[in-house]
Amino acid sequence: VTENRSDLEDLHLYATPREQRFRRFASLEFEGQLYMTPYDFIQAVTSDEPKRKQEFYNARTARENELNQILMETPPVWKGSSKLFRNLNEKGVISYTEYLFLLCILTKPHAGFRIAFNMFDTDGNEMVDKKEFLVLQEIFRKKNEKREKRGDEEKRAMLRLQLYGYHTPTNSVLKTEGEDLVPRSYWDTLRRSTSQALFSDLAERADDISSSLSDTTLLVHFFGKKGKAELNFEDFYRFMDNLQTEVLEIEFLSYSNGMNTISEEDFAHILLRYTNVENTSSYLENMRCSIPEEKGITFEEFRSFFQFLNNLEDFTIAMQMYNFASRSIGQDEFKRAVYVATGVKLSPHLVNTVFKIFDVDRDDQLSYKEFIGIMKDRLNRGFR
Repeated sequence: VTENRSDLEDLHLYATPREQRFRRFASLEFEGQLYMTPYDFIQAVTSDEPKRKQEFYNARTARENELNQILMETPPVWKGSSKLFRNLNEKGVISYTEYLFLLCILTKPHAGFRIAFNMFDTDGNEMVDKKEFLVLQEIFRKKNEKREKRGDEEKRAMLRLQLYGYHTPTNSVLKTEGEDLVPRSYWDTLRRSTSQALFSDLAERADDISSSLSDTTLLVHFFGKKGKAELNFEDFYRFMDNLQTEVLEIEFLSYSNGMNTISEEDFAHILLRYTNVENTSSYLENMRCSIPEEKGITFEEFRSFFQFLNNLEDFTIAMQMYNFASRSIGQDEFKRAVYVATGVKLSPHLVNTVFKIFDVDRDDQLSYKEFIGIMKDRLNRGFR
């Protein structure tokens, strides 16, 4: 069935911001469902706009034999690396639900990886199978239903088909005793909903989903080409750690031009991307005046800062315990709070650079509330 292009464009009006971004970057369509390639995903989390001049309503239609050939080239999970997505490039397919799952990974501390694994491991056997992982489809679909914009039911049904690959029933699968619970994030949704999966027909529905959906790169990578393999925690942890490292490497290399460091100004540019800061020039000018001689930020320093950002909630609690919530803090206090809360040691130069970026009145003190607010935006890449 070929929909009118204007109809497909109209669907954008019924999509949430995350759905809109997925549709804008996804370049493949198979049996009515949109998919990202690994290249598309990397672009979606590191670029403002797709590099290819291709809109969501022009996604290329893939044939079944082409899709099967792509999946045949997917390496097993034990062959994963921090270059997996770059090596796969266009030879892979990622569904909308998997896109949301990967975004969750990018914003979580390493300590949270065990929680994520246990959430999928519903039978508690220390292994995750394909059926358990597919519960993810239903959990995220249910959250999206609560966020859907009211309007033309036919258009909303078309949008669900594009994102999930099947028409969804209107009755609730995950029972909440009449409670209209809307958790704060997809991570919270996972945490709350997987515990209910044992006591609902959610897991049973995963069988129906499995039979109606096409395999994806993640499913083949985790569970093998026949879908019979099981995923242990060590492989799961390594995959998540590799993904975080790969995205950070891509962002760092886009500014380093083959050098071992990026400039302090480039670091500020990366830090302020996707934030609610409207006038970044004042922050950049402030930093130029405060750090006249460029020393550079290494990848190790760069990575340590974003590991700290992934622990931002714990840092916030630590700051509140220090009772600095209502006043500015100095570099030593900041560095100690980061280490106590996250176990991450930031170099003196990195801490000084952060202070020079955000220390607008140049008193060598950091406004705690302003810093936390801006960094929450950066952590979630504009999707708080």
